[in-house]
Amino acid sequence: MTNDPKPALDAIAQAARQAPGRGLPPVHLWNPAHSGEIDIVIKSDGRWVHEGAVISREALVRLFSTVLRKDPDGYWLVTPVEKMRVTVEDAPFVAVRVDREGDALTFTTNVGDVVEAGPENPLRVETAADGEPRPYVHVRRGLEALVTRPVFYELVEMAQERETPQGPVLEVASNGASFALGRA
Repeated sequence: MTNDPKPALDAIAQAARQAPGRGLPPVHLWNPAHSGEIDIVIKSDGRWVHEGAVISREALVRLFSTVLRKDPDGYWLVTPVEKMRVTVEDAPFVAVRVDREGDALTFTTNVGDVVEAGPENPLRVETAADGEPRPYVHVRRGLEALVTRPVFYELVEMAQERETPQGPVLEVASNGASFALGRA
């Protein structure tokens, strides 16, 4: 277990740099023997915070996002030799843009991932305790992006109304799949 966060951050950055271009390292194949915790919190608004300070270098956040993995016991930054548990307040990513391209809805996240909603990357909407919709899109391997309010409003504008036994609902379609956004 690593006590000093500096070597752990350096190891994570080094592993992430090994991915050519925007290609993602095969974190799903790595099962390092060493694990620990690091004081990194991914806030619900997409900010990454290390030891109480926001990581302001966008390139570093993007780099770390490439080695993020969700396991049954939580979120981890993973290298071939070590994995470090991080805290995620809501979803690890935030969908900051949506574009309609043919029959596909393409989302862009705060860390530069581009994903098309569809059967492999579903869009889902939960209802928060305050009654507000909480929409999410699957990005990769169990990692999701919270859809920002402005992007959700764009989705609502694109939606079609469909009648159901519970009443009319708004839904959008992408890559042959339909996703309910909520009651009309």
